[in-house]
Amino acid sequence: MPLFKNLREECCAANRRLPGTGLVDLTFGNVSVFDPSERVFAIKPSGVPYDQLEPSQMVIVDLEGGIVDGELRPSSDTPTHRRLFLEFGPSVRSIVHTHSRCAVAFAQAGRAIPATGTTHADHYHGPVPVTREMTPAEVGDAYEWETGKVILECFQSIDPNSIPAVLVRNHGPFAWGSSADKAVENAIALEIVADLALRTLALNPAFESMPRHLLDRHFLRKHGPAAYYGQK
Repeated sequence: MPLFKNLREECCAANRRLPGTGLVDLTFGNVSVFDPSERVFAIKPSGVPYDQLEPSQMVIVDLEGGIVDGELRPSSDTPTHRRLFLEFGPSVRSIVHTHSRCAVAFAQAGRAIPATGTTHADHYHGPVPVTREMTPAEVGDAYEWETGKVILECFQSIDPNSIPAVLVRNHGPFAWGSSADKAVENAIALEIVADLALRTLALNPAFESMPRHLLDRHFLRKHGPAAYYGQK
């Protein structure tokens, strides 16, 4: 039996799903899936088209950055994923990086995505933050590892399970979740709320935020111990 068969299959299925979501163009995106008990994660191989992916091609990487198993080079974003798993795991089991267009527009503008209404509040308990600009030294050295660092700076006082996404300035979004399916769902939701925020700000440039009491009500009815949305 191949090493980490279930992990590879979950990772491959999530990566193959990305084109159908409209979140990626060409090969601009990747999904990783973490196994906390083994302290390894599977990630998409670099530059391989989504429709050609097979579970056996997923690269298994440990939390020290070593390749445990796999014949292909892992995604160039692997160090960013690794840094986030080190900090956010084990509740975060999967990370999705895309260049989805509306979210990228906010990242390029250096603007957080404001909480505009209940669609946003159903997934994110506040604005989706944007990182600071990276310094020439950060970009010139271990760029992808340092990308993880500026993301973590945003979450020093934010619960990553309450706002499971971030915008890397001048780059694009990362989203995450408790499974690959949940991480992809959060990435889809992120693009939807970015699109809605762009339209809202076009109609009302002075808009700042939805009322806090409404944000709290909608988020907490779907998340946390008092949640009552959906079926048990």
